[in-house]
Amino acid sequence: MLRIQLKVIKGITDHVKREAPVEACGYLAEKDGIVIKHYELTNMNASEVRYSMDPAEQFAAVRSMRSAGSNLRAAYHSHPRTQARPSAEDIRLAYDAGLSYVIVSLLDYCIKSFKIKNGTFEKEAIEIIDNNHSDLYQRSNDVIGLRENS
Repeated sequence: MLRIQLKVIKGITDHVKREAPVEACGYLAEKDGIVIKHYELTNMNASEVRYSMDPAEQFAAVRSMRSAGSNLRAAYHSHPRTQARPSAEDIRLAYDAGLSYVIVSLLDYCIKSFKIKNGTFEKEAIEIIDNNHSDLYQRSNDVIGLRENS
């Protein structure tokens, strides 16, 4: 299960909306079992259908996580025009079976998390940590539906 603070959901949602129609990408940092921060990375492809993270930014993000006592928990990216499910390229490029892969779809306004291993994927449950503003998002075990005005 991916446990994630509401402020992080808001941060990645803002990021992907700002970058649209280009795919946005980044990392999610975890501390004590909860995702507490997102790191916005540059999509070096500047493409609407694929992304490639800037290696210097990747290393800087991981260094920042380590200095803050957190660790890399997930990579995220957006699908501006398609559903939140891993594409064939997403599956091919999933290099670490220990990471979660979070996809934000602007087509169907939702966030989903996946585990990808050996060329296959499965949905991963998401838990939002913040009871004060939970009305901003519709949720079930494996999908967070974004409200259009969030």
